[in-house]
Formats: sequence, structure tokens, C-alpha cells
Amino acid sequence: MAYRRTVKLLCGLAGGSAALAVAAVAAAAADSHGYFGGGQPGDGTSRWILTVIKAAQPAWTPSSHTPAPSGHAWDSNWDKRDPSSLINGRKKESLTEDPSSEQENSKPKATRNILLIRHSQYNLSGTTDKERFLTPLGREQAELTGQRLAALGLKYDLLIHSSMTRATETANIISKHLPGVDLVSCDLLREGAPIEPVPPVTHWKPDAVQYHEDGARIEAAFRRYIHRADPKQKEDSYEIIVCHANVIRYFVCRALQFPPEGWLRMGLNNGSITWLTIRPSGRVALRTLGDSGFMPPDKLTRT
Repeated sequence: MAYRRTVKLLCGLAGGSAALAVAAVAAAAADSHGYFGGGQPGDGTSRWILTVIKAAQPAWTPSSHTPAPSGHAWDSNWDKRDPSSLINGRKKESLTEDPSSEQENSKPKATRNILLIRHSQYNLSGTTDKERFLTPLGREQAELTGQRLAALGLKYDLLIHSSMTRATETANIISKHLPGVDLVSCDLLREGAPIEPVPPVTHWKPDAVQYHEDGARIEAAFRRYIHRADPKQKEDSYEIIVCHANVIRYFVCRALQFPPEGWLRMGLNNGSITWLTIRPSGRVALRTLGDSGFMPPDKLTRT
């Protein structure tokens, strides 16, 4: 009994793998004196216990618990707007101009905030774009998204939307909650197949030509709307883009410099908010991805 109390006390004080080591030493000492029933001292019981204890300890090495870096380093000139690159590639108009002063004047000063909104639920049975209008629930979702954007109290500069029916209707409903914010329609933001996903899926297999055509268009939309602020911009800006799940997921991968073929690994609810922040340095942060916590559970859909 004294032996059991001693081992229990030592294990309680040590904890973790240290406790296992203490127990192993105690077991070996006990076996050498024949304290374990069913055998003579040193009959191999302790060896069996030590084997069990060793097997219970996870093999730990820094390499097995710290993933090795993969991919390329961060490209600070990902949007081709880094001040130094702009100056180096520009012909000097004046030989007397101070290069350091020109570079300082070319630096962005403001932060761009881009809120990407997925359209609300729409009529899936429609065969044409015009027939794929919002359902009654979809209109409710758009109202909730508009209320949420208004409640954030941000000074929105612009509301851009895909020219597809479901995105246009969603944007029009949202705009009622944001008076004074201009609406702009853009064909580049239409839904499509940005790039063949990895891993592939069996339920959705567009033809190669669709990836070829849609991918170029969606990439063009990314380059138009996702970039750091212009040097002339003095204040931080907040822009809303109402578009589609595939477009938003591709934008997020590209902006964060993640492999773009991983876009289909993310899911977005209808009417959800994804928030990207682009600093003057070109650093990008994802503040929210598919936020729909402002909607009641019975209003959530992902169609």
C-alpha cells in the first residue's frame, strides 16, 4: 500500500510524460523485489509494463509537429502598385527631381476595405438568368444583409454588383438601407468557373473551355477591384461588391496568395459578408469569411 501511495503521489506531482517516467522507474524497482503478484522478482513483469508505458508516450519531434513552410514567399507587389516598382519603371520627366521624394509621393496612404456579399437565395428552377430571381426568403435575406451593413455604421463609397438578376436584386434591396451610396453594375462579376478546383468534385464538371473563358473574366474582375489604394486617396474607403460564391472564393484565395485552385474548399451562405482589408503596404487581411451570424438560423441557406 505504501508503494501504491508513493507512485500515486509522484505521478500526481510530476504530470504528463514525466509521470510516466516516474511510474516506469517505480515499476522496475517493485518488480525487482517481487511486489507484483504472479511471479518471482525480475521475472519480466516490469519489462512488460515498461513496454506499455513507452507505447503510451507519443513520439514527438519538432519536425512532426511543425509543418514545413510551403509555397512562395509573400509577393509585396502582387497588384503591381508597389511605389518602388512604379518609379523604377517610369521615365523621369525631370533629371533634377528627387527620387526619394517621388517615391514618398507615390506611396498609398489609405486602407481599402472591400465587403464581398454573396447574393441571396434565388429560384433554382429557372432556366435563364431572368428566371433566376430571388425567392421570398432570398428577399428577406437581402433585407437582413442591408440592415447589418447599415448597422456597422461605415461610410460606404460605392456599391458594385454583378449584372446577373439575383445579384442585381440583392444589391437593390441592400441599397435601400444605404441611402446616398451609388450603384454600379459590372459584367465581369458574373458567376462562372474561375479555375479547375483541387481536389475535383463529381457533381460539377464544367468543360475546359468554360474555365478558359470564365477564368480570364473573373481574374480581370479581381485585378480591377482588388488592389491597394491609389496614392491620391486620402481617407480609408469602404466598398461593397455584391456577386457570387465562386467569384468571392476565388478573390479570397488570390488576395491572400493562397493556391487559387483551393477556392471550392470554402462554403458561403446566401447574403453572407466577406471582408477584405488592403493596407497601403499591400498587406491583405481577411477580417470575415462568409459572416451570416446576423441572420436567424431558419433564414440560412447555401444555394
